[in-house]
Amino acid sequence: MREVISIKRKALRINLDESIYGTFAEIGAGQEVARTFFQVGGASGTVAKTMSAYDMAFSDAIYGEPEGGRYVSASRLQGMLMHEFDLLKERLCSEKYAGRRFFAFADTCSILNYQKTNDPHAWLGIRFQHAEGAESSEVIIHLRLEENDALLQQRTIGGIGVNLLFACYWYNNNISDFIDSLMDNLTNDQVEIDMMRVSGPAFQTDNRLIALMLVEKGYTDGTIIGPDRVVYQPKDILYKKHLLCLRGRFRPVTKVNVDMLRCGLDYYHKQLGVQDQDLLVLSEITLNNIGRGDYATRDFLDRVDILCSLGHTVLISNCHRHDALVNILNRCKPQSIGLIVGVLNMIELLREEQYQNPASELMEYFGQLFSHKARMLVYPYQPNSTSALMTSSSLNIPSSLTHLFAHLKSNEFLVDLEGYDPQVLGIFSQEVIKMISEGKDGWEEMVPDTVAEMIKAKCLFDYPCQV
Repeated sequence: MREVISIKRKALRINLDESIYGTFAEIGAGQEVARTFFQVGGASGTVAKTMSAYDMAFSDAIYGEPEGGRYVSASRLQGMLMHEFDLLKERLCSEKYAGRRFFAFADTCSILNYQKTNDPHAWLGIRFQHAEGAESSEVIIHLRLEENDALLQQRTIGGIGVNLLFACYWYNNNISDFIDSLMDNLTNDQVEIDMMRVSGPAFQTDNRLIALMLVEKGYTDGTIIGPDRVVYQPKDILYKKHLLCLRGRFRPVTKVNVDMLRCGLDYYHKQLGVQDQDLLVLSEITLNNIGRGDYATRDFLDRVDILCSLGHTVLISNCHRHDALVNILNRCKPQSIGLIVGVLNMIELLREEQYQNPASELMEYFGQLFSHKARMLVYPYQPNSTSALMTSSSLNIPSSLTHLFAHLKSNEFLVDLEGYDPQVLGIFSQEVIKMISEGKDGWEEMVPDTVAEMIKAKCLFDYPCQV
């Protein structure tokens, strides 16, 4: 079992390791990480240089102008890491430094302002050699700072920074321990880690699995994987976008999923006048739709690969309820949020027996859900051609909820999607999976052609073949 070591002991252990040597460059929030190494003693064995450039002109002269003018950003952080690490290799190349494992640590932070009106967050990263003479590896993390005091936030950044440097040298061969160690001596009330990416020879892991672990371990409520299969910080992707979110298992993606998104896109284009460049489609998978164990992990990556191949942005969340999902999306300040839900999901949501006080609890639920420029786009259901079509307008609403439901409908918080394909309404992913695993014919007609090709080529979802 991994020992949890105090932050000061970690800093001292690094200082006493003669092979670890490098630079600290910190912008904003004080020099809390470097300060810790100086305070514990023996820093001359670790610190080649510390620096800070508070003034933008000085910062730009050293690292260049940041992308988009944003100084607290991933691009600014990576520019700092590249510059500082290259300087280490250039200047510390004599025999005196033989046996050293160089590192460049950097952070750029925005802590709580005096008026307490900003959104405190920080980017931290390190480029390092895990072995003497090795090619460099890199770790980048993003933090949301939760404490309501600027001094406490600075101390939290200092703690995370020490934990990060220690993890790079002691836990790089065990990514689960690496992630856990970042939160040593800290709590979720202090900080949220909502993005982490690693690269280089020190690591043998998939960044998408790291994203999943952050959610599974409770260090964040949600994280994002782009269509390019790269892990992103959520706000970087979602900020000021109109979000169209489809929740599901996507095991596998079926033609009904594609039709739901098509109908949702039509609504945004035709009814709301939103242009493609302002609209982002999210396919959201919750933890309870993933499972546990090695098979579940591989299965999760297969689903992400399929969604990315279709051009989707994937959101992994721990939000079972729709209102919780809307709350975490709203933190990213989107223009609007549209949740595509099946009418069967609406029926489940309105079941009175799952509430102690249905009217008041649902009032609160919908109040939270629709207070952030959000709406529900309801997709119909028809199990076969002889059955009646079910929409939100045809639901049997409990008498205690009729006025609330009428209010939501008349104000377009609840919208029935139109233009659906009646030929796909009876497709269920469970049936597709069963047909695939049993080797039955016909499932290919229930999924997009690209998905069928990937399933066969990679033997996904227990498709009976050999890779």
